[in-house]
Order: sequence, then structure tokens, then C-alpha cells
Amino acid sequence: MNTRSHHKFDRISQATAAAALSVAVLAPFAAPAHAQPDTRPTAEAAAKNETRAASSANEPLLIGHRGAAGTAPENTVSAFKDARSSHADYFEIDVQLSADGVPFLFHDDTPARTTNVEDVFPGRENDPITSFTWAELQQLDAGSYFSDKFVGEKIPHFNDAAKIANNKIGVFIEIKSPFNSPGIERVVADALQNNRDWNRLLKSGQIEVLGFDAASNQRFAALAPDVSLQQLIGTVPDSATLAQIATYADHFGTSYRTLDAAGVARVKAAGMGIGVYTVNSTEAYDQMVALGVDRVTGDFPVQFSRHERGQKPFPQNTGVRIAGSINDVPGNDLQPETGEHVILENTTNRPIDVSGYIIRDAANTQLTVGNGYILAPGAQLRVYTGPGTNRSDAYYNNGTANVLNNGGDSVALWSANGNLQDTFAN
Repeated sequence: MNTRSHHKFDRISQATAAAALSVAVLAPFAAPAHAQPDTRPTAEAAAKNETRAASSANEPLLIGHRGAAGTAPENTVSAFKDARSSHADYFEIDVQLSADGVPFLFHDDTPARTTNVEDVFPGRENDPITSFTWAELQQLDAGSYFSDKFVGEKIPHFNDAAKIANNKIGVFIEIKSPFNSPGIERVVADALQNNRDWNRLLKSGQIEVLGFDAASNQRFAALAPDVSLQQLIGTVPDSATLAQIATYADHFGTSYRTLDAAGVARVKAAGMGIGVYTVNSTEAYDQMVALGVDRVTGDFPVQFSRHERGQKPFPQNTGVRIAGSINDVPGNDLQPETGEHVILENTTNRPIDVSGYIIRDAANTQLTVGNGYILAPGAQLRVYTGPGTNRSDAYYNNGTANVLNNGGDSVALWSANGNLQDTFAN
């Protein structure tokens, strides 16, 4: 590890350990009226808890993706608060610049997916999000796409994330699409230095800046050489490329789906810490821990934090799990009767009414279960995106666009009354 990286890695590890101790206690979940959740650890979880207690020093840092994008609208104050209460070490944000130069938090290049732009500014749905002024951005609803619970949620200012973190959790700052926000590296560097809330986090070792754009990362490194920096790339490159990255970055982040032990070894041999995104199942989390990664970013920090501590990750689960996701079928993914679908399973010895249950993918595209679907003990239900003939073991949403990513996706299951039941990744 180079001198610059070694210094930062030690400092951040120490500060993170202190910060993790100060995170607020996880609030108990409210149980559905018809079921009492069993919050006792399973025998398997109890065994894992002993193992984790003995090796807690080796646990990776836990980072909430876009706040806690699995349980609240991404990149919003509500998502940051979810992450702050989760026992996670950090939450991650995406920063861009408005047309009048105000730093704001938003992931996509356009407002179409996560706002009501079609109602407020008809015809601008596919305009660059950076073409909107700050005043225009504040007219958009960034929460109702997720659920009615978040109607009226606003797009946050960059500084809002630091206020919410309040030294109780760290912040990963991703500089998003820097070619759309010229000068954003300077704006972020200046805020870390001059804004009281950001500077306090920085001094306590609770800030890391990251991005996919290598040129942008190098610009930021030149402006703020003492700020921890992470280079993101979808796959781990060769050793020569990693050695070059290590000249300006302290850490390397990649997709967990493509990572193997050799990739981990190459990154560590280059003197960098290694992180993975976006991990949304406990099975995938455990696989990454086994590989020895240093940080795990996921949409469900509350649930993963519970899993880390040997508790049930989904205490409100009523007995239905996601048994599989068939993303890429032979032929057209939306072909009648046999297209893409998610498989639900009743794991109990009692019937369960799954009418109105919702399946969300990582982009918040939704599938629903129709009325009258009661799963017998041990029975499965296939929930299809496209058209078909409804029957006792299959429900069709009659959708006209693919929901599931053929290259692998993560999905979450929610009950009709909005309780998270399970997550699955393939």
C-alpha cells in the first residue's frame, strides 16, 4: 500500500469504528396485525453471530446505497435517515450541479424515473437533470414514485446529507456524470473544506469521494489530496492498470457480480482497499465477506446490519420468500404464458394471502400480485411481467416492457401493507 493510501486507510478505519458505536439503536419494526414476527435469531443465525463476534475486526464496512434505496426513495432525506439508524458505517450519495450551479443529490441523468416531472414540466422528462435550475428542481416530487408514504419528498441539496449524517454515520460522495457538471470537483472540495458540517465529517475520517470517471477522480485528487478517494470500474482490470489507479486513489470499487478471489488479490496487491456494489441479498453479502472485501454497498443497510449481528434480516416476514427470478427466458422475455417472472414460495404450514404483494427490482420497477391469491403451505406462485392466463400458480401483470435485467438483477418482496418480506439476487 502506498504511503498516501496507508495513512488514510488506517485513519478511516479508526474513525469509522468510533462512528459505528455512536449510531442510534435500530428502531423495532411494527408487525402486521395478523402475524407476530419472530425476532429471535435462528439456530443458523446464532451460530453465525458467534463467528462474527470472534472475527468482527474482519467485517467489511457497510454502506447504504443512495442512502437506503431499498426502503426509501433513493438520494432523499428519508433514505439518509433510514441509513443513519441502520448501524451502517456510511451512506452513499450522488452529487450533480444544477443549471445555476447548485450542488444537489440525484442519480440519473434525467428526471423521468424518480420524479413527477411529466406533471410539473411536461415535455422535459428526458432533458438532462442538470439543465434544471435549483428552483425548478425544488418543484419536483422525488418520493411518490416509491410509495404514497413519501409524497412530497424533495430533491436534497448537497449539504443536507452532511446535516443528516451529523457525525453519526459517514458519507460516500459519488461525483455523478461529471461531464454534465463542469467544475463539480471544485465545488465538492470547497464544501468539504469550508462547510462546517462537511468539514466536521472530514476531520473525523468519515468522508470518501468516489466516481467512475478517472479524469474527474484525478482532478479531485489534485484539489484535495488528503481526502480518501475511490475509483469505480465494473470489473477488476489487470495489475498494470490497478497500479496506475493506485497513484491517485486509495480504494477500488467494482460490481460484486464479476468479482472473484483473483480480482481481490490484484486490488490488494496494488495497495488499495476493495469495495463492491450493489449487494442486495444476504447470500451475496456472505459471499463477499468470504472473499475478503473491505466494504459492501447495498440498498438495504438496515437489513444487512441485522444480518451482520446475527439477527433476522426481515423480522416482519410472514412466511413468504422469493424462491427464484427467471430473468432471461428462451425467446422473447415478454412472450405470453412463459416470459420472465419471479417465483414466490410459502415456507409455512399455513395458507398465506399474497394478494397485493409487490415485487420491486433495483430500479423500482414493480410487479404486483392480483386479488384472491392464497398460497397453500409449501406452494409456489409465479409472478410474470408479461401477458398470460391467470391460474392458481401464476399471475400475469400484462406488462409491455421488461422488468428483470437479463444480466442479473435483485428484487425485493413487500406485503400489501408495505412490510419488507425478503430480497433476492441472481
